[in-house]
Amino acid sequence: MTISKTQRGRAMAAMSLTAALALTATACGDDGSGTGNEGSGKGEITFWDNNGGPRTAIWTEIIKDFEKKYPDIKVKYVPIPIADVQSKYDTAIAGGGLPDVGGVGTAYLANIVSQEALVPVTDRIKESSLNGKLVQTMVDSVKDAGGRGDDLYSVPTSANNGALWYRTDLFEAANLEAPTTWDSFYTAADKLTDAKNNKFGYTIRGGAGSIAQALDASYGQSGITEFWAGDKTTLNDPKNVAALEKYAALFKKTTPAADVNNDFTKMVAQWDTGTIGMLSHNLGSYQDHLKALGAEKFAGIPAPIGAGGTRVQVSNPVDGLGLFRASENKTAAWKFIEFAASHESNSKWNEAAGAIPANTEAAKDPWISKTEPTALAAKALTDGSTKIVQLPYYLPDWNNISKADNEPEFQKLLLGKVTAKQFLDKMADELNTAQKEWKDLGH
Repeated sequence: MTISKTQRGRAMAAMSLTAALALTATACGDDGSGTGNEGSGKGEITFWDNNGGPRTAIWTEIIKDFEKKYPDIKVKYVPIPIADVQSKYDTAIAGGGLPDVGGVGTAYLANIVSQEALVPVTDRIKESSLNGKLVQTMVDSVKDAGGRGDDLYSVPTSANNGALWYRTDLFEAANLEAPTTWDSFYTAADKLTDAKNNKFGYTIRGGAGSIAQALDASYGQSGITEFWAGDKTTLNDPKNVAALEKYAALFKKTTPAADVNNDFTKMVAQWDTGTIGMLSHNLGSYQDHLKALGAEKFAGIPAPIGAGGTRVQVSNPVDGLGLFRASENKTAAWKFIEFAASHESNSKWNEAAGAIPANTEAAKDPWISKTEPTALAAKALTDGSTKIVQLPYYLPDWNNISKADNEPEFQKLLLGKVTAKQFLDKMADELNTAQKEWKDLGH
């Protein structure tokens, strides 16, 4: 019998939980099974940054501010590369070594919640200075992603949004309008390409993180606004198949051949230093572009508008901070979460990241209107002009299906080894199975 990667992912998650439960009798409280303690509110706590590297500098600054306010608490900062976050948490849940506080995105929140590793923070928020100060749409996203009713299993800190970055200098030289529609996007991709001189219209993400970008392009062009039609996903709807086929055909025609292996770091670096016209990436790379190109050479706009006149995009994960059940000093850990999500810290972090703050006071700060891509993204998400396809982050299998299971398949699609229909059919089958299993558990 052949066991799929998705089945193996479920089995690994189950084994992780079983292993954690088996350790209850002997564990010292640093694995997912221990209940930990509230602690003294002093001493050292450990914080895992779920995007270590790109966000290390701003977290270092916030930690310094926190330790100045709370001199009796020291924060041990551990940067975890974004691609390794879920596996690091799974390993620590099974064998010990979880932090007190960790960055947790909604894309993999359900997986950690299902292993009982996080403490619900709903009541702590109500009794804190954060009560009534968190953007409700982000709160709702975290609730949905956790899959446990009204319980919140992380404190939302930011939301990102996809952006189409384009080189204004190259567009002006080619007498092209901004790529605000999918038609103008494809026209620009073709017109800005001169492969013999290493000039390309677009860079496509073929490495780690490629699936979300591919789904954005599929639903953005098809105009389909719901991820589920009853118990079946719309992912492999013929309109999405046609859209993805057209998008994937850009590879090596109007994109560099190296794109097949590029994750966001390589893709962003390539765009910032080369002569590529357009890049799809979230708001988080704004500072990189600003430093490399200068404000006059690029701009960032929301996803292109489809043929029906509506902008459709898939939902972006909400980032947050989770309090781990095994923490032996939850009082100090919660002080750090509350501080990091407060007005000043949340504003400082999101300005550095180019993201949308979860703190309602931070969301009104002047820097947002001065940062055009962030202001445009916030407007697009609130003025009714954008339809959001809600991805099923609540499925414990979601992160496996949308990453390890199918990123290699997307590379096969780019290389012409599978068709767009075969790619989407495979992923749809896995999602339909995961949805059925989730519902069979009584959800």
